[in-house]
Amino acid sequence: MGDHGGVNLSVPSIDDLSARVAAIRETHAATFPGPAEGRQPVHTVYVPADRFTPGTAAEFGAEALRLLNTHAPGAGTFGPAFGLDPGIAGAVRERVAAKLATEPVEDLRIDFEDGYGVRSDAEEDGHVAHAVESVAAAYEARTLPHYWGLRVKSFADGGHERSMRTLDAFLTALRDRLGRLPGGFTITFPKVVMAEHVAVFTDYLERLEGALGLPGGILRFEIQVETTEAIIDHEGRIGLRGIVAAGRGRMTGAAFGVYDYTAACGLPPEEQRLDHPACDFARNIMQVTLAGTGVRLSDGSSNVVPRHDSTDEVHGVWTEHADHVWHSLSNGFYQGWDLHPAHLPSRYAAVYRFYLEAVDDAAVARVRAWHERAAAGGEGGVPDDSASGPRTARLRNEQSGVLDEPATIRSLTALLQRAVDCGAVDPAVLPPTP
Repeated sequence: MGDHGGVNLSVPSIDDLSARVAAIRETHAATFPGPAEGRQPVHTVYVPADRFTPGTAAEFGAEALRLLNTHAPGAGTFGPAFGLDPGIAGAVRERVAAKLATEPVEDLRIDFEDGYGVRSDAEEDGHVAHAVESVAAAYEARTLPHYWGLRVKSFADGGHERSMRTLDAFLTALRDRLGRLPGGFTITFPKVVMAEHVAVFTDYLERLEGALGLPGGILRFEIQVETTEAIIDHEGRIGLRGIVAAGRGRMTGAAFGVYDYTAACGLPPEEQRLDHPACDFARNIMQVTLAGTGVRLSDGSSNVVPRHDSTDEVHGVWTEHADHVWHSLSNGFYQGWDLHPAHLPSRYAAVYRFYLEAVDDAAVARVRAWHERAAAGGEGGVPDDSASGPRTARLRNEQSGVLDEPATIRSLTALLQRAVDCGAVDPAVLPPTP
């Protein structure tokens, strides 16, 4: 037996095994780099390209605020409309109204796909030019949402050449108009059925960057998971893994598409809804497959909109939409799609209720206790998301009696940050930065 620092061991060397473990760690870290950094918007608003103007976001907010003031003018009517406890109804309504007045749209897509339809080349070229001028004017007036972009046509149904033409024309004209690409830009790539389509799109983005003189890798995209083939591919494997690989680091998000997916599953129209069990299955696959990859998840939309401007009608839309948003949030999907100004009050009401109920004094105290204990050099520590980073010890919270795991604190910390980012709670809830 060998002598290893005074300890007798039977195996003379494990250097080769340690080298293999290190290689495994490197492979894992490359595949699962951890959660995406920075703020994630709570929604994406889709606007047909021919209807987009420099004032679209503000107009959505103004109409949403009108609906709020008309159909829920105070906490007494606002609370019942969204199922809120009277104790928080006033605070939620105040924050929702402020959000609608200041940042009603967090993320916006100028839609050249289903919401826009198939037009002649001349007509779509004209709407591309209109979109460029509208984006430029909004950017110069500082009314362009923090996150924005285009949804192009799918490669799956013969629209690939039109899709590439639209994107090239838009970015070329915007470069010529502004001299730069405003930040927060994302392309939405819909109806993915084969990873090979994503590979072709990625190759095209590389060519486009070179032709436009853009920095390599600046053109990023999200996919829409709205086909059964994106979940289980043509060879019977989980399709999303190959799709992410085909994006070669450019894929930032995956958004679920309720209606195309449920139709593909053969569900009748009355069952094509966000909270159907078939959608839960697809979303669960998305979560498990994309966890830790840095690809953000977004849920789909509700297609219910008010038929007329009566309180009963608007409240009915709000109730159904808020229920769908709550379903998404409670299942770990913190972003969704919105299609109509009436969706904004119910989006923010549900989001703010979710965070205000989750971010109570006990949750804040648990996170602060963890960070304070770590700063003092005790057990616990700053949670580490990296695959190779230190795994911190459990910490018993004396106030709640909960034995907190490092993973729990990571989750709570992320929840607090999301609550602050969207305006649900004030930044004071966050623990001090070490």
